[in-house]
Amino acid sequence: MTYGETLDYLYRQMPEYQRIGQMAYKEGLGNSLALDKLFNHPHTQYKTIHVGGTNGKGSTSHLLAAILQEAGYSVGLYTSPHLIDFRERIRVNGTMIDKQFVIDFVEKYREQFEPVMPSFFELTMEMAFLWFAGQKVDVAVIEVGLGGRLDSTNIISPDLSIITNIGLDHMNLLGDTVQKIATEKAGIIKPLTPVVIGEIGDVDTAQVFIDKANAVDAPIVFAERYVNNFVAEKQADGWLYQADRYPDLKGELQGTAQDRNARTVLTSVEVLLETGYTIQEEAVYKGFAHVTTLTGLMGRWQQLQSSPKIICDIAHNAHGLRYVADQLTSEEYNKLHIVFGMANDKDLGSVLEIMPAEARYYFTKASVERALNEKALQLEAASYGLQGDIFQSVADAVNAAKENAGEHDLIFIGGSSFVVADALPLFI
Repeated sequence: MTYGETLDYLYRQMPEYQRIGQMAYKEGLGNSLALDKLFNHPHTQYKTIHVGGTNGKGSTSHLLAAILQEAGYSVGLYTSPHLIDFRERIRVNGTMIDKQFVIDFVEKYREQFEPVMPSFFELTMEMAFLWFAGQKVDVAVIEVGLGGRLDSTNIISPDLSIITNIGLDHMNLLGDTVQKIATEKAGIIKPLTPVVIGEIGDVDTAQVFIDKANAVDAPIVFAERYVNNFVAEKQADGWLYQADRYPDLKGELQGTAQDRNARTVLTSVEVLLETGYTIQEEAVYKGFAHVTTLTGLMGRWQQLQSSPKIICDIAHNAHGLRYVADQLTSEEYNKLHIVFGMANDKDLGSVLEIMPAEARYYFTKASVERALNEKALQLEAASYGLQGDIFQSVADAVNAAKENAGEHDLIFIGGSSFVVADALPLFI
């Protein structure tokens, strides 16, 4: 099999949430445990850190991986979804998994794993665990796929669990209130294992985490209370953070939510130090300053072009897009153009009501089955005062925006990670 044929097999044979949505979601850890037994529990050969939450878990995972790399550790990083290449999901010290390993994994083991009938995510996770073991990583940062309690990744026994925040997303699977969603996310809290909560949220949500931590004797730390004298100043090329231990800490990531992620990461570093990790202050500075180079992170308020300025961001729910909408108001431009598409399982109204009305929209549909029809999106958006034309592909929408935009205009591309995934190859 070629690499392309291998991916075709994985996408065709294994239900993939990124592509088809809820039908691919398998509740329970049975498949993960069966696969893990089949491969002799590879994740037990190295330390792990588990990162969950509604938004920010990707940025948090990459920042931690970058810091640990700079501290001298060999670091595995498992994240999802990918934007351009499947191999983005599985990295060691920023380098993507070898194509040949992906091919060999499928060819060598398909007769053994097919009877388990794993989902795409379950199989990809086990592939990552096996790759990390073969590469002899010291520690792997593992991002939760969906939820927490029943997520495939919840078979690991981490040194630290991190929950970034709680927002309303995947409500058809996780529950229709933040408390219900928090209960699912809290499922990654393990006995006697410290947990860092990035954003407290409301009192009831915080209590969900406190109750679960107390029930399993897990030390719980709230980042908003832990980092003393934390100040974040937004700058043109990122953030400048001030904290007692880390004055003048330059953060490369530019999104308005990154100050919250930074506080979560700084808290996590302190907890890791208390558990025996060796992380020099210089490693923290370098990790924050060079996270995209060190890890390959893409799609987080990423500038793709300067004239006209083009920005993309993978925020895909109201909780995340609220930060995007706020940031767009702080940008300087003559006119705002928004290339916009969404997945068909999102709460459309909660997103459209916060998007800027003073913009020209280019409603489009990403090249995945989960993508919402562009005409349906346009019609619904009009009821919220958002006006624009429809385009059958992201490429057509981006090209139209570029043709219409003046030198001092701003083009934003987003609404879904799938839209960003279709757009990125146009600029590389």
